[in-house]
Amino acid sequence: MEVEIISKEKVKPSSPTPDHRRYFKLSFLDQFAPPFYTSTIFFYRSNYPGQKYFNPLERSSWLKKSLAETLTRFYPMAGKLNSEDASVDCNDEGVNYIQARVACKLSQVVDKAEGKALLPLLPFDPYKDCTGPGETVLLAIQYSIFECGGVAIGVIDSHMIADGTSVVTLINSWAITSRGASHEVTNPSFDATIHFPPTLLPEWFSMVPPMEQERLSSKRFVFKKSSIDALRKEASVAFGADERGPSRVEAVSAFIWWRLMTIARSKPGGESKQYAVRHAVNLRQRMVPRLSEHSFGNVWTVTIAAVPPTDVEKDYPSLTRRIRNSFSRVSAEYVKHLQDANAFLETTKMELREMFKSETEFCNFTSWCSFPVYDIDFGWGKPTWVACPIRPYKGVIVIIRSRDGEGIEIWVNLEEEDMAMFERDPKLLQFVVSSSGATDQRRTIFPCLKSYISNSVWKNFIN
Repeated sequence: MEVEIISKEKVKPSSPTPDHRRYFKLSFLDQFAPPFYTSTIFFYRSNYPGQKYFNPLERSSWLKKSLAETLTRFYPMAGKLNSEDASVDCNDEGVNYIQARVACKLSQVVDKAEGKALLPLLPFDPYKDCTGPGETVLLAIQYSIFECGGVAIGVIDSHMIADGTSVVTLINSWAITSRGASHEVTNPSFDATIHFPPTLLPEWFSMVPPMEQERLSSKRFVFKKSSIDALRKEASVAFGADERGPSRVEAVSAFIWWRLMTIARSKPGGESKQYAVRHAVNLRQRMVPRLSEHSFGNVWTVTIAAVPPTDVEKDYPSLTRRIRNSFSRVSAEYVKHLQDANAFLETTKMELREMFKSETEFCNFTSWCSFPVYDIDFGWGKPTWVACPIRPYKGVIVIIRSRDGEGIEIWVNLEEEDMAMFERDPKLLQFVVSSSGATDQRRTIFPCLKSYISNSVWKNFIN
C-alpha cells in the first residue's frame, strides 16, 4: 500500500488551558500502566447511505477545527509527559495531525487487512517508536484519503496516560463535535488521581527487563455469532443452573487460551509448565460508588487465571470457569485494596513470587467489545470497519466486536512456529470463519510488569 504524506501540522486546543490546570498529576494506575502505545484505525466509505457528498479535504478542515475544540476539554492530551514527576505539563503543545493520500481503494485495504499492512495508515510506527521518558507522544492523528474518496482516521495514544475507555471517549467526543453537536458532549472527569493517588514505585517495579528480538506473526480471526453461541453452550457445563452463563468474551478467551495451551504443552517440556491468562478489567463500574465512564486516565487492572502443571482440569469448560472466577475476584473490596498503592504493590510482589515458582507461559487479553467504536460518526456516517492493529508482543490477543455487533474479531500475535500450528488447529477451524494473512515481523519486545514479564529477570528482583 503506497501512502503519500500531504501535510504535517500541530493542532492545539482552541482555548488556552488555565494556569490552575497547568500541571496534571498522574494516578497510581497511570504509573502502573504499560509504557507503550495503542493504535486504532477507523475506516469510512465515501458513499454512506443518505449522506451529503463532502470533499475529503473539506472534511479534514472540519476534523482539525473540532479536534482543537475537543483538546480544550481533554487538555492533558495536548501536553508533555514528565514520567519522573508522574505528571503532565499541560502546555498546549498540541498533537501531531498528518494528512495523507493512499494509492488504492478503501475496499482493497479492508478486504485484505493485515497488521503490518495497516501501519502506513498510522501517524508513526508505534512498534519502533516506544520512546523513553520525556519523549512520549500522548496523541497523534493521521487522516488518509483513498482513491475512491473513502477515508481512514488513524489514532495513536500513549497507554501511560489513558486506557481504552478514555481514548474511545475522547474520539467519540471529537466525532460529536465534528458533526456540530458539541452541546451533547459530556466533559471528562479528571478524578482518578483522587481515588488512586500516585506513589514512589519500588526498584523491582521500575526496572525494565532486557529487550528481546523475536520473529512474530500476526493474524486476525473472525468468529460469527453462531460459533460464539456454540462455544458458550459447550462451556456452560462448568456453570451452575442458577448462575449466569459464560459471556462472549469469557467463552472466546477461554477457547483461544485452551488452543494455545494445547500447542505449548505439545512441545518438549510443555507438560511441566504452568499456564496463565491475564485479562484487562475496567474498574469504573466495580467501584463503590461507581466512577463515570467519562473518568479519564487508566482506571483498570489485570486479573490472572492459572493452570499449575499438576492440575488435571485443563479442558475448555474448566478454563472458562477459571476466567470467570478471576473476574469475580475484582470486587469493590479488591478495588479498595488497590487504592492503597503500597499494600497493593506488596501483594503483587508476593503473587509474582508464587507465580514464578514454576516456569509460566502467559496469554494476554484485552477486550474492546464494550466500546461503542462502530457508533463514532464524524458527520459522514458510521465506520465500515474499525481495526486495532496488534501490539508487537508474543501471546497478546485483542478482542473487538465485528461491524454487525454480533460477531467477534481477534488479533493474535504469536511466534511463527506457534502461529503455523495455531492457524491449522482443527478445533480452531471449526469455529473461525475467516482470517487475514500472516505478517512476518522482527520486532523489539518491551516486556513490562503488567502484561509481559520476563521470568528469569523478575524472579531475581522479587525473591
